[in-house]
Amino acid sequence: MRRIKLAAGAALAIAIATASAAIGQEGGSALKGHDTDAPVDVAADRIEVQDRADRAIFSGSVEVRQGNLQLSTARLTVAYANADGIEIQRLEASGGVVLRSPSETARSQFAIYDLNRRIVTMIGGVSLDRGESQVRGGRLVLDLDSGRAVMDGGTAGAPGTQQTGGRVTGRFTVPRRDN
Repeated sequence: MRRIKLAAGAALAIAIATASAAIGQEGGSALKGHDTDAPVDVAADRIEVQDRADRAIFSGSVEVRQGNLQLSTARLTVAYANADGIEIQRLEASGGVVLRSPSETARSQFAIYDLNRRIVTMIGGVSLDRGESQVRGGRLVLDLDSGRAVMDGGTAGAPGTQQTGGRVTGRFTVPRRDN
């Protein structure tokens, strides 16, 4: 019985270490130190500017790039301040959102990027892939300053979380060890 507990403990430790790497909590994350002051480039099939509301709505194969982060989505609303030129404050993406860094890819139904706080929140059927490891849940919060990522299961039955039943799930590759 003691051997089983030790083996289970070792497996759990490996899973936690791999999960941390998969959701970007180790130093190898491309999110840590992301240049949040870099220009934001946007391309889309259509743009509608609502100047009185200080926002622009991009639609149709929207592609966004800031430094080494890329975002693809069907629709993007850009909220901005119009004091001394346009200053982007928030991006809201909806419809098949894909966020890519050099080492990770995250997918969801919706995403909000708060440029002032340097936080990306993804909700609705979220998956995060790093190599062959994958984590799924209802909500993912990425802190671009620290590189910290937190995945929540979400509420069972909430839009986009049905496949996880309100829990975080994952599959992690374990390196082969020679004895």
